[in-house]
Amino acid sequence: MKVLCLGGGPAGLYFAISMKLRDPSHQVTVLERNRANDTFGWGVVLSDDALARMQKNDLVSTQAIRDQFAYWDDIAVVHNGERIVSGGHGFAGIGRKTMLVLLQARARELGVDLRFETEFRSAEDYRRDYDLVVAADGINSLVRREYAQAFQPDIDTRKCKFVWLGTHQKFNDAFTFIFEKTAHGWVWAHVYQFDKDTATFIVECLPETWDRWGFAAMSKEETIAVCERIFAKHLDGHALMSNAAHLRGSAVWMQFPRVICNTWYHGNVVLMGDAAATGHFSIGSGSRLAFDSAIALAEYLHSEPTLQAAFQRYQDERRVEVLRMQSAARNSLEWFEEVERYLDLPPLQFAYSLLTRSQRISHENLRQRDPAFLTRVETWFQEQAGGAAGRQPMFAPFRLRDMALKNRVVVSPMAQYKAVDGCPTDWHFVHYSERAKGGAGLVYTEMTCVSAQGRISPGCPGLYTPRHEAAWKRLCDFVHAETTAKICCQIGHSGRKGSTQLGWEEGDAPLPRGNWPVISASALPWTEANQVPKAMDRADMDKVLLQFVQATEMAKRAGFDMIELHAAHGYLISSFISPKSNVRTDEYGGSLENRMRYPLEVFAAMRAEWPGSKPASVRISANDWVGADGVTPPEAVEIAQMFAAAGADVIDVSAGQTSPEAQPVYGRMFQTPFSDRIRNEAGLATMAVGNITEPDQVNGVLLAGRADLVCLARPHLADPCWTLHAAIKAGDTGTEWPLPYLPGRDQARRLQARAAEVIRA
Repeated sequence: MKVLCLGGGPAGLYFAISMKLRDPSHQVTVLERNRANDTFGWGVVLSDDALARMQKNDLVSTQAIRDQFAYWDDIAVVHNGERIVSGGHGFAGIGRKTMLVLLQARARELGVDLRFETEFRSAEDYRRDYDLVVAADGINSLVRREYAQAFQPDIDTRKCKFVWLGTHQKFNDAFTFIFEKTAHGWVWAHVYQFDKDTATFIVECLPETWDRWGFAAMSKEETIAVCERIFAKHLDGHALMSNAAHLRGSAVWMQFPRVICNTWYHGNVVLMGDAAATGHFSIGSGSRLAFDSAIALAEYLHSEPTLQAAFQRYQDERRVEVLRMQSAARNSLEWFEEVERYLDLPPLQFAYSLLTRSQRISHENLRQRDPAFLTRVETWFQEQAGGAAGRQPMFAPFRLRDMALKNRVVVSPMAQYKAVDGCPTDWHFVHYSERAKGGAGLVYTEMTCVSAQGRISPGCPGLYTPRHEAAWKRLCDFVHAETTAKICCQIGHSGRKGSTQLGWEEGDAPLPRGNWPVISASALPWTEANQVPKAMDRADMDKVLLQFVQATEMAKRAGFDMIELHAAHGYLISSFISPKSNVRTDEYGGSLENRMRYPLEVFAAMRAEWPGSKPASVRISANDWVGADGVTPPEAVEIAQMFAAAGADVIDVSAGQTSPEAQPVYGRMFQTPFSDRIRNEAGLATMAVGNITEPDQVNGVLLAGRADLVCLARPHLADPCWTLHAAIKAGDTGTEWPLPYLPGRDQARRLQARAAEVIRA
């Protein structure tokens, strides 16, 4: 095969090497516009697993690279004068120039034709003369631009400004993150040693800080001088250096472009490395992606029956892996973009948040890497919560007003659709009692409706007759007599999403017969198939507000420990908050202040009726998932603050379900960032919800300071004793079990101990 690589960086060189290793008869040429020793980076980071794949592909070049590596196991976080160190991370650094020289030597040894100082303007000039043209021409790829219509690149320029520098100061004991508060804002550095004399020193800040410093008007030399002053106490008199001789002034600063192409090949032209997809430097994945892609394409070209089959497999498999890596990289870079939200966290918690920012390192993974560090952070968390040492964060106590929770696990509201005429039945009694016995600190009812017309479906429960109150009191009495859980009544009104079928029938669709009239903020139906609701007038508002107050009175008499106003998911109160459902032109529509007017009236009236010693919560949808036309996360912070000012003790942070046009971005813990934002920007207690399924995730959310309580719904449907089972798995002996269940607890502990012995053996 006659192969041309456009670009002589790591991707192009390593692909050339990989092809010649598989078949020396290939004619492989590499074109590079720069000289052989030119490079504009400092160091390259590779993880242990990346090196293992490279060694399997080519032992010779990998060993040559390994011989030049600076290794470190620790990550150090320097913040507010304190240096926190965590070990077990297994990284290695090498100078980019050194690595390129080694790869060039290996390529020549294998017979690759290397042509430096050779400009190319178009892949079209070469397509007919070569069987395969590999575009490895970097982040600003000419080839990607040339065939943009075919490759369909998606380029997202991120907001932080950064400059890539180096220093002879030694940082050879750890990959180091340094955060410095300056007169113009926070500036931080990502620092790692890559040879015995030199370290990479990437300086980064938010654009507002960059503007206040006036970096745009500075020369390169002035920029370096300012960075030296900012980090002087860490440089110990050593200078910072730039090797970007071709750049002048503010051009040394960059903003990271996240690149992903929908298609990776066009005819016989294939994208590779940064030309196809980028990995943010904060997780050190760019070189790894390049090497992995080079190995994969070379392998598929020799395993698949045709070039097109090889290209398709390369695209399908590498794109999936890249998207997974970019998801982690996005989490990481977004953490740095929002870092000022976390800088007031205590040093240990701040370091934990940084280490787990990408979700590639989870709570239990961190325990495997550095058990001593994690024990230290867990101990701190328990101490500040008033809990017992040696227990995981999920088992820490928490207090809201006079309500003391034994742990941070919450059974989230889950509609059962088993009520009869609004009255909870034996199904509800058994369902909630079982989960209260299951170890969670707080158990929620499903949305309990304030009127028959406020029900979502005929199977939804309410609090609007004495019979309802009596049934709920029976449940509360049992929970308080037989368990140590607390119970919360979520109170709401269905609004325009009411008079619909049961959950396991046709969701959100009107009843086949017997529909009742519905109301909302505006006369906008949920869908064309649903009723057009009546836009509430003042008389309607007064009537419904009184119904919320009466439901609150019943909840108080029934003995609930806590109430929550359901102001999310497109139901009545939510319909006022979201501009997608509120198009009113009076004082209850338009601005956020106006849209919040009625929800705040309702909540204030509920709070006034509810005992001052007991907490009240509000569930909100922090993102309508419809872009700027709906509620957005920044606006959700304001919404949360308004409810807190009206007396909300905790914000239950959900998202979506407010518009059928919503386009949620699903994933693990996908709604937790909204809780994180509200908690750390507004300084409010929050509950996190949304695809949280494992104790590992619960612990991570809590210890990183992303929420104070964690709600799990489906896991509790599958396992009413989810918390008790999590305690057994964690070896936690402080979790109380119902007395009749102690033999089951003891057996579960023995079985867990035996399983652990088998694993150790």
